[in-house]
Amino acid sequence: MTALVAILAALVLVLAATLVWRNRTPEALKSPRGGRRILVPFTGSLDPTVLSAAIRIAHAEDAVLVPAYLLVVPLEYAEDSTLSEQVAVAMPLLEAVEHAAYRAGVAVDARIEKGRSPTHALRRLWQIEHFDRILAPAPANRGNGFTPKDLAWLLTNSPTETLVLKPPPDEPPATPELAAAGAGEA
Repeated sequence: MTALVAILAALVLVLAATLVWRNRTPEALKSPRGGRRILVPFTGSLDPTVLSAAIRIAHAEDAVLVPAYLLVVPLEYAEDSTLSEQVAVAMPLLEAVEHAAYRAGVAVDARIEKGRSPTHALRRLWQIEHFDRILAPAPANRGNGFTPKDLAWLLTNSPTETLVLKPPPDEPPATPELAAAGAGEA
């Protein structure tokens, strides 16, 4: 009986500590009051111009920025394959986006979604989550962003307001460092 009381007391202490720890999260990292969510899907890399615009919009709307790396699973692999090489590319990009958003005081909820194509990954994401706005990058001269065919599909099938941003064609290719530096202007 004493052991049961001790276990219950320990559980109460753990729950109380968890609640106190959660309430100490910095204000910039808490979910905004309105609960708005802005999806920024991308493959390959995210242009600094698009990232900067997404951060400014999320900040102005007091919304959570949801950068989503769309991982394309080739047909020769099972759909639930880990694809560690692609994940190794995605993680530093998502981390750079998170750091840029945090510096601007914007809450972030980053993710990776897999699919057979970028549009398949988007469809899967839309089936499980709600977004108030989608900000999609169009390709500049270097090929980053959605293809015209993907953008047509996105605009036709999007479940919510969708903005397409095309970065200037004369900027250098985006890297994680450039993405983070470009967002510092937000």
